[in-house]
Amino acid sequence: MSERTNTQVFTEELEDVLVAEDEQFPFSLVVWNDDVNTFDWVIASLIEVCGHTHQQAEQCALIIHHNGKYAVKEGEYHKLRPMWEALVERGISATIEEMADR
Repeated sequence: MSERTNTQVFTEELEDVLVAEDEQFPFSLVVWNDDVNTFDWVIASLIEVCGHTHQQAEQCALIIHHNGKYAVKEGEYHKLRPMWEALVERGISATIEEMADR
């Protein structure tokens, strides 16, 4: 049996942490652009539902408008689902999507 060095143990622990972090946020909450909702409504909704600051919500709204969609939040499915439901109830087009490998 070989003796493990501190470097080997640290490297293995670091790899375990990195894998756990990748698995922690496998989904994204995507908001889609539409011709119905105003900037102010989307901004207010992102603040109230997703916990964004006004500046974050404003930036997300601009990106959504210009790119057609934007992942406004990343996380575990069970944490994103209530946010998705709240946005959809407000008339905002949103989906939960599995994130591709980073």
